[in-house]
Amino acid sequence: MEAQFQKEKHTLLMPGLFPIHMEFLAAAIRASGYRVKVLSSSGRSVLNLALGYIHNDMCYPAMCSVGQQLYALTSGEFDPDEVALIQFQTGGGCRASNYASVLKKALEKLGLDRVPIVTFGFSNLARGSGFSITPFMCQRLLAALTYGDLLMLLSNQLRPYERQPGAVQTLAGQWRTRLQRELASTRSGLSQVRANLKQMVKAFADIPIQVRKKVKVGIVGEVYVKYSPFANNNLEALLQSQDCEYMLPGVLGFIHYCLTGPAVDWELYGGNRLRHGISLTLGRIVQRYETALAKALAPFPQFHQPPSFRAMREMGERVLSRGVKMGEGWYLPAEMVELIESGYSNILCAQPFGCLPNHIVGRGTLRKLRELYPTANIMPLDYDPGLSQVNQENRIKLLLANGRAQA
Repeated sequence: MEAQFQKEKHTLLMPGLFPIHMEFLAAAIRASGYRVKVLSSSGRSVLNLALGYIHNDMCYPAMCSVGQQLYALTSGEFDPDEVALIQFQTGGGCRASNYASVLKKALEKLGLDRVPIVTFGFSNLARGSGFSITPFMCQRLLAALTYGDLLMLLSNQLRPYERQPGAVQTLAGQWRTRLQRELASTRSGLSQVRANLKQMVKAFADIPIQVRKKVKVGIVGEVYVKYSPFANNNLEALLQSQDCEYMLPGVLGFIHYCLTGPAVDWELYGGNRLRHGISLTLGRIVQRYETALAKALAPFPQFHQPPSFRAMREMGERVLSRGVKMGEGWYLPAEMVELIESGYSNILCAQPFGCLPNHIVGRGTLRKLRELYPTANIMPLDYDPGLSQVNQENRIKLLLANGRAQA
């Protein structure tokens, strides 16, 4: 019999997927009365533990996220009888669809199969007695993602140019504290979100900057590897040390892409009309938050404004059909097109080694992208427990050197 989650007994342990968004998401879940802890362990010891209980053919993001959870359970920091594990999975043909089952087998090998697993995914929103995703929680989760996207966008654009070193980090910390407190305890309706977004943009716009010419880098790739400092060997910290500006597309757009998948299936292949309607409805809900973010940025042309989902779809169709939905699908080359046209012509495509969907929609689209944008400087970058970090860093520095030569 599977271990059952109990709200009054268990603390939920979440792997650290996104460096900014995760604490916002945790606060949103706490507002529904759950206890949540975001895990931050990283390094060789975590990966070695994962490799001891997960087949090495499993994808690298599973090694990292499951490894964090196994490390937490065996570290002595938590009582295994008082915690449950949240695992995120995408559904479909991606190996990420199997994260929960991989975690379950690892727990059995460790003799910890009494630890409950709660899954978040697009084909199965939640599993586990006592845990439920309510409209109230969904509203807060969308607010959390919107706040994370805007804070990431503003910080990354201003940090390289700040007159007073640390000013952006200090202001970002203040907003993190404020927004986490709001998400956990007060109203987070769309009107409140709009007000916070406008105040946030205004506060960052007031930071004194010194305009200088920088190499601009766009980061795309598999959703876990491109965001997680653990998975990408602190890619953002390395880029900051190289005195360049980098841009990471927001998480909201990827969520929109995933939610509208059933609508694309219905349009191209036929199928379930009900799923088609639900998919479009969910996409429209996400679009309200995307629109709120865009409107907050509109009065400040110095900031990059993410395009609408419709515009992203049109960009993607220059390279791939919308029917290509495995993994990051058509949305990944759409992000590359958008970044190149926005001035971020040096592109790092971070992907797990052996990730077939990403090798197709990432590396496999480079010829077409180079035909469309001959001056673009695009570099696929594989990540795996056995790959050399020094080699990765040297390739990144080569990309930057080429970018400076073309500037």
